[in-house]
Amino acid sequence: MKSEKLAKSYRVEDGKDFRLKDYDPADTDGRHSKQHAEEALQQGVARLAELQDRLYAQDRWAVLLIFQGMDAAGKDGAIKHVMSGVNPEGCQVYSFKVPTEAELRHDFLWRTTLDLPPRGHLGIFNRSYYEEVLIVRVHPEVLKGEKIPPSLVTKNLWGERFEDIRSFERHLARDGTVIRKFFLNISKKEQKRRFFARLDQPEKNWKFSAADIHERECWDDYMNAYEEMIINTASKYAPWYAVPADNKWFTRLVVSSVIVDALEELDLSYPKVDAVKRKELAAARQLLLKK
Repeated sequence: MKSEKLAKSYRVEDGKDFRLKDYDPADTDGRHSKQHAEEALQQGVARLAELQDRLYAQDRWAVLLIFQGMDAAGKDGAIKHVMSGVNPEGCQVYSFKVPTEAELRHDFLWRTTLDLPPRGHLGIFNRSYYEEVLIVRVHPEVLKGEKIPPSLVTKNLWGERFEDIRSFERHLARDGTVIRKFFLNISKKEQKRRFFARLDQPEKNWKFSAADIHERECWDDYMNAYEEMIINTASKYAPWYAVPADNKWFTRLVVSSVIVDALEELDLSYPKVDAVKRKELAAARQLLLKK
């Protein structure tokens, strides 16, 4: 399958040899036609809608999709376009911002655990518990607000968090949650171009935040944190996809391909009714014929 081949090109399930420099943010896998890519995306969106309907009806598997990336990497747009054909009844999107006071009084996995998808549903995390090994690592002063006992904040903290995340995701996978994680890999140059667009185009002004500009000063620290994140948390049961994000049309195609491929692997089908149910249906048919 073409979608399967495209998905595998950016899949990382063993992070030991992963290096971010090996992944070009401007890569398009040899594709140069935006129009053809958009046509392929629409096919993927249609197929995703079919598979999601079966997922919901079968009510056995849950699917968790995690999106991470720098500001302006295109997380919102990818979610919006790829999920455009999905039935809202079986899909939930959660965007995780700065933790609330109540959330800070719990462990770092608590607030996202509350929003995990139930069986039969697609759950989308726009940012996630991975912020705890990204922004918190780049800005360690944030730890002071998490109220962790000082004796537990040691040099092993990040390794311990990676271990906890791996265990958490392994637990979810063993219980029937399919996990796919996307790092939208945007270049610093393209991010700058998109920031200017937010400043120059009135309809995009609302997207602009001065804080995003200040975070650019920590670009190298963030890239190191993302690389360490993928190295330490990529696995067969919860793979990362280092998706090129400089061309939005290609980003969306890759994301769609990954999700369709993941659902295809589940061999989803509509539930078959038993003899009792068939008898009930036959009786209902007779009643309808009389009315």
